[in-house]
Amino acid sequence: MTAATLEPTQFQGVTVTVDPAARALEVDDVTKVFSQGPGLIGRLRGKREQRKRVVAVDHISFNVERGEIFGVLGPNGTGKSTLIRLMSTLLMPDSGTVRIFGLDVERDEFKVKRLINRVSVEASFFKKLSPMENLMYGARLYGVNPAYARTRATEILIRLGVEERSMSSPMEDMSRGMQQKVAIARAFLTAPVLLLLDEPTTGLDPHSKREVQAAVLEIRNEHAATVMLTTHDMQEADELCDRIAIVDTGRIVALDTPTALKEMVRLPGESTPTLEDVFLRLTGKKLEEADQENEAKP
Repeated sequence: MTAATLEPTQFQGVTVTVDPAARALEVDDVTKVFSQGPGLIGRLRGKREQRKRVVAVDHISFNVERGEIFGVLGPNGTGKSTLIRLMSTLLMPDSGTVRIFGLDVERDEFKVKRLINRVSVEASFFKKLSPMENLMYGARLYGVNPAYARTRATEILIRLGVEERSMSSPMEDMSRGMQQKVAIARAFLTAPVLLLLDEPTTGLDPHSKREVQAAVLEIRNEHAATVMLTTHDMQEADELCDRIAIVDTGRIVALDTPTALKEMVRLPGESTPTLEDVFLRLTGKKLEEADQENEAKP
């Protein structure tokens, strides 16, 4: 496959053929708002506070081309995960549109699900089952041939540094980092046309991070997948992403290649700035400060 001519994709035995002229992802003026109140404990204590309106995604627009690794970089609590959930049909936008290979996530929800796979920072599993059993269950849902799935699952798990003896042990006995590797393997197994990665390397040690990052490049280069990656790891974004959208308080403050973003804020006579410098100069705060600020919000 190439990024220009994608083969038909199957999910649960149903084939979906994507429009060869459509972009991988189109996000047009999308907004998502949540309401926050006093919560159950507060209500039980008689609190009558008015629910607070929280704008998680604030009129965001961007396009992702086929075969691109597109990064969304920003602190926790600024809408990155909400964006991923909107694209994976777990949430629907309050306004605006999201199209995946020309399919509208609201009107064509089931067709979109056949084209994507998602890895979140908190992956879900059948904890009593083994990694292999979890992967085979996922393969069955996507209509992947069982014999092929078992062979491919073993290859992917080994590629990600999961030992063969661990493949038959219960997931509940594995570390969080190892469970995250299994989640990534599950997504890779179905060879999605669009892979949505929501901070996939959070909690992994440096060696495991490098293995996952290499696997992301492999699925793009060898399987013509388009990848959308959210992260607050500056180095990861710099090394993996073709283009990066920097987000703060639910809005995109800049979008370009890593090199162009650095040149955008580069001062006369200055050596090449880092992405941390880019974020600081565009938002007025360091990334870790923005993380702490968002964590302190009620």
